[in-house]
Amino acid sequence: MKTNFKNATKAFEYLYDEIMENWVERNWTKTLFNIWFYIEDTKDRVIKTLWRKFSESYAELEWEWYLSWNRKVDEIWKVAKIWLGMANENWDVNSNYWYQWMRWNQLQAAIDTLKSDDLSRQAVISIYDWKEHEDYDYDTPCTLALHFQIIDNKLCMSVMMRSNDLVFGFGNDQYTFSKLQDIVAEELWIETWWYYHFATNLHIYERHWNMKDKYLQSTEKSINILTN
Repeated sequence: MKTNFKNATKAFEYLYDEIMENWVERNWTKTLFNIWFYIEDTKDRVIKTLWRKFSESYAELEWEWYLSWNRKVDEIWKVAKIWLGMANENWDVNSNYWYQWMRWNQLQAAIDTLKSDDLSRQAVISIYDWKEHEDYDYDTPCTLALHFQIIDNKLCMSVMMRSNDLVFGFGNDQYTFSKLQDIVAEELWIETWWYYHFATNLHIYERHWNMKDKYLQSTEKSINILTN
């Protein structure tokens, strides 16, 4: 299996085909287990696959919401209704990533650790924590942790996921995480290098099993109409 990709688009297209060809069916998904790969150009984060229809404007809106530290979904759900189903009775969710990164001052601590020791292996931000399982009735974070390391004076980042929907989850998550990598690198006055992504469960939901075929069939039909 291929494990190095130039950008997020190349990773998405390859992994979609890989899952659809070698899947295991599990809970209404086609799934592969323990999938890992590198993305080389972390700034080429917009997925340009035509049949994916990635919305950069929504990804930016979600990013801005994360930056607010606001766990409430009273505005974001109007654009993406999935958030409404994840909120508790107070309209709060656990998956506002910036809220998670700032808990116990994790983000600044990771930055300070690398500033004081550029060889440190301890610059880790944790998100999913089963010790908090009583708070996971509505929203269980999919991301386990992010690990920052400086290699050859460049910032590398490893992301560990317990569960990752390739179509929506991976697209928006890698967009967010790579932007965080930029921020940390700026704080350290160094450049970014690779982004490593590991998902113990990488899957495609049933509603997306035919999305590529439908697009290709529609495109072929349109070409036939124009040429006949």
